[in-house]
Amino acid sequence: MRRIVCLYCLFALLPLLAVAQNAEPKKAWVLVVYYSDKGHTKAMAEAIAKGAGAVDGATVTLLDVANAKPEDVLTADAVIVGSPVYKANVAPKMQEFINSWPIKDARLHDKLGAAFATGSGLSAGEEMVQTNMLHSMLVCQMIVVGGPGGSQPFGASSMTEDPTDSADAKKADALVAEHYLKKGEALGKRVAELAVKLKTAK
Repeated sequence: MRRIVCLYCLFALLPLLAVAQNAEPKKAWVLVVYYSDKGHTKAMAEAIAKGAGAVDGATVTLLDVANAKPEDVLTADAVIVGSPVYKANVAPKMQEFINSWPIKDARLHDKLGAAFATGSGLSAGEEMVQTNMLHSMLVCQMIVVGGPGGSQPFGASSMTEDPTDSADAKKADALVAEHYLKKGEALGKRVAELAVKLKTAK
């Protein structure tokens, strides 16, 4: 009698085991939010989203800050924000969005965060804008992520008027030179890889 009952239990569990085997693992959600006045920051955001999207196990959402909500930040596994330089400060619309994050909400704690910026030229304030956004993340008890390597420790940035660019570094119709876009891709890739590792470790 016991053997019959056990066999019945086994057959009853088989469909559930099959579903569990076929179920896809949950993907890490990387959210990229940007404010772009002239299109340069948007171009960097698209490069970052491209890099993050190339990572297995990651899914990416790219949003203009006008369409982003605090709830998006709270539910994402990683958040990458970008702003042009406004007199060495974060653009008001992006700062307003960051200020809307509920600082006491535990869902912000230990969430991955990264930043990128675009400026008009060398020492125009890109690093200040990046670190200001990262400081806000630290206040929210988030884990900040820099870019890979020593050439982009604060994330990713670009200059719209770079005198060091060679003639072919920036295509005539491109808003941002290719080597800056590559830095954006590298940042997106690094953040997504870390997000996937944390997601699968849970």
